[in-house]
Amino acid sequence: DKSSIQTCGTCGGSGQVRKVTNTFLGQMQTVTTCPTCNGNGTAITAKCGSCKGEGRVYGEETVTLDIPAGVQDGMQLSVGGRGNAGERGGPNGDLIILIEEEAHKELQRDGLNVAYELHISFPEAVFGTQAEVPTIDGRAKIKIPAGTQSGKIFRLKGKGFPEVNGYGRGDQLVQVNVWTPQHVSSEEKAMLEKMADSNNFKPN
Repeated sequence: DKSSIQTCGTCGGSGQVRKVTNTFLGQMQTVTTCPTCNGNGTAITAKCGSCKGEGRVYGEETVTLDIPAGVQDGMQLSVGGRGNAGERGGPNGDLIILIEEEAHKELQRDGLNVAYELHISFPEAVFGTQAEVPTIDGRAKIKIPAGTQSGKIFRLKGKGFPEVNGYGRGDQLVQVNVWTPQHVSSEEKAMLEKMADSNNFKPN
């Protein structure tokens, strides 16, 4: 009811109040927002039982939005006009969405790049092999050349994350780790002992 909206008696409709404080330097005057009308300049005498005169009530709403590719943990997205409703018909606020990135069980993110550890056997390191590794786009094949050392890093170009609202993608870095068996048979042990005597199996 518009008849219940009247000029605020505290600020006289200006939306501001002046406060005079006595100090040792003399009187100081400050201007602040009126605490009664919150700067609106009007006061409601007969307030609505649901909104208490604010013109808004609490509620929940489901919002659907597109998340751009490449977002990272800690980034914020803003949806204009989908936040809290403004008081007494004022403009709505914005909805701020904080991105929390769930960790992957195999891949690790490093900015736009992706890191992955590939474990291969000793014979595979010696003779070379072709392995299949997971990427954010699915499975990809990678060729491991003969004589690959443990710790060697191979780069899969363009297999990383895309830049947010930009161009280009990061890479996937595949680090090779040679797996060492903990248990060997007597026959395998004899073969390894024989190889240990060869200069080909000694570090350069």
